[in-house]
Amino acid sequence: MNNRKEVDLYRDTYVRYLGYANEVGEAFRSLVPKSIVWFSYALSSGYVLADTVHKGAKVYQTDTTSQKTKNVLLSTSDTLIWQAFASVIIPGFTINRICAAVQFAQRKSTRAAWKKPWIPTLIGLASIPFIIHPIDHAVEGAMDVTYRKRTGYHPKGPLYGVKHD
Repeated sequence: MNNRKEVDLYRDTYVRYLGYANEVGEAFRSLVPKSIVWFSYALSSGYVLADTVHKGAKVYQTDTTSQKTKNVLLSTSDTLIWQAFASVIIPGFTINRICAAVQFAQRKSTRAAWKKPWIPTLIGLASIPFIIHPIDHAVEGAMDVTYRKRTGYHPKGPLYGVKHD
């Protein structure tokens, strides 16, 4: 009997970190050209689209019901909405605001050591691990009480990577 679980390339491997590229870009916003920040959003968005296509293709290949087209549409739309909010929109906004708050504090500060231009970047980067899971859980909960409740579609497990047996 084979007890190995399927590894999801977009959720269970280092590929998942491409979804956080825009957060890194936002952390570096004060130090790099805007084109680099926008490139980080392109990377994250590419990751989101790749995961969306992957999830839709998986349903397309395995669903044998008369509702196949509907199920593919529900799977892809659910993945796209979840990933857009959990990987790009909310984390990017959050890191942007954290760095903006640090820059505001720097402008108000009279201490020269606090005014170093790389301080917002360090604080932004250090914030990333602390915001990821709360955002993922919040988006999962919001999807459950809005889109998923309305459509009746629920993925087999949470999209944020917690494994259920």
